[in-house]
Amino acid sequence: MSPRAAPPRFGPLQLALAAAGTAAAALDLFMDGWVAAEYVRRGQPGWAALSLSLLAAASAAAQACSWLWLRSDPPALRPAVPAALLAALHLLQLGFLFRCLHALKVGWKVCWAKVEEEEEQRHMAFLSHDISMLRLFETFLENTPQLTLLLYIILQTNKAEISQGLGIGTALLCVSWSLLDYHQSLRSFLQDKYELSRGSSIIYFLWNLFLICPRVLAVALFALLWPYGVAVHFPLVWLAMFLWVSLQGTNFMESPGPEQLYRAMVAVILYFSWFNVAQGRTLHRSIIYHSFILVDSTLLALSWLWGQAPSEDHWYLLPVVSAALPCYLLGLGLRVTYYKWLHPNRQVQQEGGYDEVDADGGSDELEFHSFSEPDLVNRRMQCLAQIQFPVSQLARQRFLNGAAALESAA
Repeated sequence: MSPRAAPPRFGPLQLALAAAGTAAAALDLFMDGWVAAEYVRRGQPGWAALSLSLLAAASAAAQACSWLWLRSDPPALRPAVPAALLAALHLLQLGFLFRCLHALKVGWKVCWAKVEEEEEQRHMAFLSHDISMLRLFETFLENTPQLTLLLYIILQTNKAEISQGLGIGTALLCVSWSLLDYHQSLRSFLQDKYELSRGSSIIYFLWNLFLICPRVLAVALFALLWPYGVAVHFPLVWLAMFLWVSLQGTNFMESPGPEQLYRAMVAVILYFSWFNVAQGRTLHRSIIYHSFILVDSTLLALSWLWGQAPSEDHWYLLPVVSAALPCYLLGLGLRVTYYKWLHPNRQVQQEGGYDEVDADGGSDELEFHSFSEPDLVNRRMQCLAQIQFPVSQLARQRFLNGAAALESAA
């Protein structure tokens, strides 16, 4: 790894990853449709309707965010298509797919049309940052509930279809990958930063996977005991998370109304996984959050054990449940390992520099890329990067000056 003083340039590898992300989103959509069709074929229209309802709700929330962002973006960065067509695409739930295809078009132009201007590079970075955030939203609003539903149906019927197994696999991969992609996207705003190594990326991916799996299992087991209980449990925990996010005073969207939508979506993410939304050291907040989720998940699993002892058909559930707690603790252990030994800031410290420590606080010497061209900076993701990573007073002042310039330009 080596530090860079300028934003990374978009190259063929990044274009290939963007194409793979678009293909994965299309594959995930296809898998959801396949699973729903299988439910209908087996005479279970209720499950098909629930699965499609989760998909529709997640898509509607993501499309709303996409449309609100497009309306607030500088005109020069909007796709060169009529506003009416953009609105129609979002109403048809095709806005995110259109964004991905538009980004691939711009990326191809940057990579193969020999367009080396800094403006085009920053344009591509702007598009990539939005796609990363939208992918995270849609993944957690759709994949994690779908994953829980799939697992519940498999446990209830004690039978797994090929479509269900593939659906679970793709959902788990999409959830963990979206978190890694989001983290890497935020890091691109840091100046003199070090990239995640391959080993660091793998550990980051795994600890998110190991923390999410036990949570999904606990909710599915609780639903197995009391199907309608999840309809009570989820709103209560979601409301607690929504209030927690609101008390931290987020300022992500352009106006108060859309900001409530953002907080609501973050609360859904927090139901399944940690997500930082406030400045400052996150160690104490992270401990509180993981303690709450661990206790809540344990109570859900114990409720199932107390109310419905595994039958002979479900003999495998006891070892699976017994492995859930070690899996969660392993995830926490991998997270500590990442921040203590594998985080890029360790390499910086060895060479006399600094970087952020998301979970443990960190140095006060980070700086962000300057706002030399404020119209080409993704203010939304820049704000999240400032929240995620502690910065020096000089960098903070530069950020505030750049944000003011961006608002004036808009």
